[in-house]
Amino acid sequence: GKSTTAGHLIHKCGAGVDDQTIEKYEKEAEELGKGSFKYAWVLDSLKAERERGITIDISLWKFETPKYAYTFIDAPGHRDFIKNMITGTSQADVALLVIDASYGCFETGISKDGQTREHSLLAYALGVKQMIVAVNKMDDKTVNYSENRFTEIKSEVSAYLNKVGFKPIKVPFIPISGWDGDNLTEKSKNMPWYEGPCLLEALDQVTPPKRPIEKPLRLPIQDVYKIGGIGTVAVGRIETGMIKPGITAAFAPSGITAEVKSIEMHHEVRDEAGAGNNVGFNVKNVAAKDISRGDVASDANDHPATAVSSFEAQVIVMNHPGKISNGYTPVIDIHTAHVACKFANIKEKIDRKTGEVLEKNPEFIETGDACLVDLEPTRPLCVEPFSDFPPLGRFAIRDMKQTVAVGVVKKITRAEPLLKKKI
Repeated sequence: GKSTTAGHLIHKCGAGVDDQTIEKYEKEAEELGKGSFKYAWVLDSLKAERERGITIDISLWKFETPKYAYTFIDAPGHRDFIKNMITGTSQADVALLVIDASYGCFETGISKDGQTREHSLLAYALGVKQMIVAVNKMDDKTVNYSENRFTEIKSEVSAYLNKVGFKPIKVPFIPISGWDGDNLTEKSKNMPWYEGPCLLEALDQVTPPKRPIEKPLRLPIQDVYKIGGIGTVAVGRIETGMIKPGITAAFAPSGITAEVKSIEMHHEVRDEAGAGNNVGFNVKNVAAKDISRGDVASDANDHPATAVSSFEAQVIVMNHPGKISNGYTPVIDIHTAHVACKFANIKEKIDRKTGEVLEKNPEFIETGDACLVDLEPTRPLCVEPFSDFPPLGRFAIRDMKQTVAVGVVKKITRAEPLLKKKI
């Protein structure tokens, strides 16, 4: 229901999706026997386009509330897509957790290995501290706009969010129908018992985060395209600092440097762009294959980012079936990078609330434990201390197709540059 809800909201807020487009999608969807997916198609047809690399089109994903301009980062919920979800979530300011209220589906999502749990855990771990919960499919036959069902879901999800670290009292829960549009942009007549804000109003009540524009540039790369007549275009979200045409961009971990020729935001050429924005930028004389997702662009002349040979991190084990000891090498998802890292040295077991040391050089750690550990990436990687660049210093650890732990980078050991390729 995420794409449907997002598509419907974008449609209602008039961001480039007119009725004709929706009708066209409806026809296409019906021809493919997917009639109920018309709003989802707004986002999905775009995905297919992006995959073909024709356009880097995020324009459809923009919508405006009375107060703010939002960009949707549509995160797939399916287990296999968790990696993509992490890339998306690491760029978000606010999480909209969409829950399926229908009988059976909610229970699956909230079960021990369910998606609802994993997504909220990841959102918190990756630093998205503001959340709105949309309890979707209230129109489903099994739910029939029931206040009791809504209340039951709200109390169960609140309890879990509280455990993860969110403060449920600050999280609005909104009963919606992404398909029929109930409580998306105006109060629904089907749920007179609900007195809170509709989704649009809740989005207007979000506190915009402070953008660290004054820090050195850090821009994790999400995609790289080769565009005829233009050349290599890298796309990503500026986490800190500013980017301007004419600067020399340094890419870590490779060490490649290149001049930034031009910058685009939502298809408009810009003469600068600052933290918090998704941008595409064209670099001179660099092959698309030389830059990849997970690289970090910075300004070669202002505290450039570098590769690390190892880093010290504080890790909390959330959900691991066994014991973790030195030598364990799971995949670490940090900003847009996904790299296997080795637990080289588990130095201390610590109390996760107070930070006091419980045990030095523990033999192993397990679910519920927090520790201080030295991690060594198995291939070149760029990370930063959480205290300097938060978005590049928090991570999730995945293993066995699930998130087993989360962590923050405390200190880094810079690696020798791989190559100094001046272009």
